Amino acid sequence: MTHPSDLVGCRFRAVQHAAHPEIGPSEAGQARAQRIDAAIAAVYALLPQSRSIGDRTYFNRVSAAHSYFETLEAIAAGDTLITDAMLEWGDFEIEVDILVAFDGGYLPIMISNHRAARVAPGRATPYLAVPRLGLGGVLTGEFKIRHHALDTYRLALAGRALSEMDLSCGYGATIGQDRTRAFLEPLAPLDEALDRALVVPTPTGPRRVKECDSCRFWSLCSSALEAADDISLLLPGDRANPYRDKGITTVQGLIDADLGEVSLLASAFRSGHIVVPRGALHAPRFDVELFIDLEAYLDQGVYLWGVYDGSAYHAFTAWSLSSESDAFFDFWSFVTSARSEALASGKTFGAFCYSNHGENHWLRRSVARFGTPELAAEVEEFIGSDYWIDVFRLVKSQLIGPFGLGLKVVAPAAGYSYGGDIDGESSVNLFLEAAAGSDVAREELLRYNEDDCRATEAVRTWLETSAGFGNAN
Repeated sequence: MTHPSDLVGCRFRAVQHAAHPEIGPSEAGQARAQRIDAAIAAVYALLPQSRSIGDRTYFNRVSAAHSYFETLEAIAAGDTLITDAMLEWGDFEIEVDILVAFDGGYLPIMISNHRAARVAPGRATPYLAVPRLGLGGVLTGEFKIRHHALDTYRLALAGRALSEMDLSCGYGATIGQDRTRAFLEPLAPLDEALDRALVVPTPTGPRRVKECDSCRFWSLCSSALEAADDISLLLPGDRANPYRDKGITTVQGLIDADLGEVSLLASAFRSGHIVVPRGALHAPRFDVELFIDLEAYLDQGVYLWGVYDGSAYHAFTAWSLSSESDAFFDFWSFVTSARSEALASGKTFGAFCYSNHGENHWLRRSVARFGTPELAAEVEEFIGSDYWIDVFRLVKSQLIGPFGLGLKVVAPAAGYSYGGDIDGESSVNLFLEAAAGSDVAREELLRYNEDDCRATEAVRTWLETSAGFGNAN
């Protein structure tokens, strides 16, 4: 049978899985599975239980135990709410987290760790209250639905399976990071995306894509790609398509084509150079400097604002997101006080971060949730000021790199040595441990954040001293 996840990302993964069923999930894959299991458990704990009046059961909740036969039995029995359901359509097995009797049929509901909807004033989006699923009616709220490919395909496939049984209500729903709401949307518009995905041919060989870094089959695929000198080693995903269209399918072919910067990038890849300067390197320096990095738990909130002031690291933490506002205000007070004191004493001031999209998003979102219009104006002034410097923007304008220009790539080229081996995905798992009270996890996250703050300073200094010409490899 085929799984909806086979329609997302690397299509060759399904080929490898069929050929190598003995290879188990990667650590990253196991961690993702644990997080979704925790999300499902949290939602199930909110669902209503079976209810009766006298000898008559008017609301029956059952589990189908991930069995297609048990799901059919529960549907035939007219059960109101079915958890752990399984449907089939064509070659697909579709795990449906919740099926609930709705509008003369059944409503498929998927549980996701994505944000299923964002607050959107003026919109009217229908949803069901999770604690009243199967009991309460449709509510509306000011939200905008957010689509994620796998969730969309699962809902569309579930709708088709229900349609074959004449049980589709025409709608599906997703429960995201807000575990209390199941956001409704019509299934018909999702079918177009599913149809496009279904006609994509199964590849006959691997190509490097974003998911490769955490895939269980990467060791197999990488060997084949390296033997073929495949161009996707340098240009993953669709980035290589314009060159494939010209008949260039290998890294060496790209070098030989002499196409300017992309061929220079291929030469750097071949020689193992991490970054290549475009010219003289430069970066600003100030009398008082702060290097900032934050850590957020998915899209739910910031649990750590970190600041390195050139000599000491300062952490403003919210291990329980209920204290997130305190951490934000303490952080903002620290930054604004440092700036005010510097300027009052006639000194220059600069605050740096690496790729400030995330910081800008959370600054704005935090002040919108916890602050005042006056504070919002203050934050906007800071974001738009010359005091706020994006080191990634400086790097991107001055360097090219065959392995990307992320901080974890550029900082070692700048001479910085990371103290640990944590990435963004593993930090999510660590936060769950930290939130549960683990001092070990908290210390690891603090070291992880401090590393990024100090690494940002190292890259800025490297650019500013133009030392990159001698060490950019």
